[in-house]
Amino acid sequence: MSSGKVLVTGANGFIAAWVVRSLLEEGFSVRGTVRSEAKCAHLRKQFASYGDRLELVIVPDIIKAGAFDEAVKGVDAIEHMASPFYLNAVEPDELIVPAILGTVGILESARQYGTSVKRIVVTSSCAAVLQTAPEPRTLNEDSWNEQAPKEVEQLGRGANATTMYRASKTLAERAAWDFVNTHKSEIGWDLVVINPPYVFGPTIHEVPTADALGTSARQFYTMLTAPSEPAARHSGYCWADVRDVGRAHVLALLKASAGGERIIISNGAFVWQEWRE
Repeated sequence: MSSGKVLVTGANGFIAAWVVRSLLEEGFSVRGTVRSEAKCAHLRKQFASYGDRLELVIVPDIIKAGAFDEAVKGVDAIEHMASPFYLNAVEPDELIVPAILGTVGILESARQYGTSVKRIVVTSSCAAVLQTAPEPRTLNEDSWNEQAPKEVEQLGRGANATTMYRASKTLAERAAWDFVNTHKSEIGWDLVVINPPYVFGPTIHEVPTADALGTSARQFYTMLTAPSEPAARHSGYCWADVRDVGRAHVLALLKASAGGERIIISNGAFVWQEWRE
């Protein structure tokens, strides 16, 4: 695909806003979903220069059956971004249920009503890839986080909140691939999954205060501004620049060979102290 209209779910999110911008810069038209009319004003102002190539629609509850039925009509591709990301859940289902139902829901809507859809790109995470082990190991697109779902199944609300989030991403991505395999004779589109780790970078969505930052951006902000020297600053992970992740979502449409692929997007490893310095 090099033109057409792309549906972006959760368009007012940190990564999603960059996906919207990247698509518009590439010449696509965008239909973005948000949860309420109040979420529209900033996006309309942010992307005013693109005129009527940005359309916004309200989808108040992504887990409701048929939530995306109308939104998928008349679009040529879908970028599914909407999924909960926070690390203080009490119950696993706070994250797992909307992650799975939102993902499967939009695929089902596309199966039934997305007659012009050619490709769907789902944003997963390296949370669905990573595996902890005593010895270092190299992970790739064939790696799956089997540990987090097992731990959540065993411990329930006793599981670590980060483990709950990782389980939600693993289970939602598995559900997406299972859906495509189950319905491959009925659908006219293929699937691409993008798996970034921590995503950092400038914000172009609405962030009136530091408290309104998303989970990864807020952690970055806290690590740089906390007056004390927490031990966590000496730990690390892998990261991706939000602008690269936005571009990756566009390339997932432009490149025919991306179809059916699971793609890790990473700028490499970091230690929190490196950012501070």
